[in-house]
Amino acid sequence: MSNSVEGDDLVQPFQIDAPGLRGRLVRLGPLVDEVLRRHDYPQPVAELLGETLALAAALAGALKYEGVFTLQTKGDGPIRLMVADVTSDGQMRGYAQFDEERLVSALDGPIGSPVPRLLGAGYLAFTVDQGPDTERYQGIVELIGGTLADCAHHYFRQSEQLQAGIRLACGLTRAEDGSQRWRAGALMLQRLPEEGGSGNGDAREVEEAEDDWRRSLFMMGSSRSDELLDPHLAPNDLLFRLFHEDGVRVYPVHVLKAECRCSRARVAGMLKALPRQEVESLKLDDDAVIVTCEFCSAQYRFDDDDLAALYAD
Repeated sequence: MSNSVEGDDLVQPFQIDAPGLRGRLVRLGPLVDEVLRRHDYPQPVAELLGETLALAAALAGALKYEGVFTLQTKGDGPIRLMVADVTSDGQMRGYAQFDEERLVSALDGPIGSPVPRLLGAGYLAFTVDQGPDTERYQGIVELIGGTLADCAHHYFRQSEQLQAGIRLACGLTRAEDGSQRWRAGALMLQRLPEEGGSGNGDAREVEEAEDDWRRSLFMMGSSRSDELLDPHLAPNDLLFRLFHEDGVRVYPVHVLKAECRCSRARVAGMLKALPRQEVESLKLDDDAVIVTCEFCSAQYRFDDDDLAALYAD
């Protein structure tokens, strides 16, 4: 185990020295606080979106790609849509759409698990987009389970046929200045088939590999939400606390940052792709079209002169 390193907004890859076990620890601090406060979400919405951001970072950290990894939930519940994406450079953003009246009604009703209560029936989708000249990968699975982590487990069982364990947490913590700040975390273990054993080898080796996997899952499950969110508990210290008996080693971290990819040029390109008559119908009282980014709430204003120049090009 290397020396502990304090840090936030990162993915810490690690390996447990039992056959075929790899993992990632995600710590989100200022990043998730900035994303959630941009929209002043109600607490249940913020908590689920924070978990979605942490899960997206954990899953993206397992892939080799050049582009954008997107995690999306869509359901018929009060929270109808959540989106989180992360680029191969570590830029993250996210947003949620919800029905305020239905959310209040759901929260006033019987207490239940967050997914059926707030997301309802729908699907969980993973997308890797590496640009126009490559084939986009997408995996979709039903929202089955009580929590977002349960839904991710179901995805791996149904779509990837990989064994994986996931812990997620998001909540408000008290900063040193006394203010409340959002934090989120994820802990993920994966057992790769080619390294975990196919069941065709020596029976004793297979049994030992199963024991290693179950023990590691048990130790991961023993981690508490406050440990995943504690800014004073370094990532390496948490990993050592959980897995030191089996030996754990860490690899270079992937740094994450809250950054939206919207721009005036991107919005202009989107408008130009639409018929001008349709764009004209979007004008407000001041004879201008205003486009608001759903991720960061930035507004882009196009008046008559801007539109004339846009279509003249």
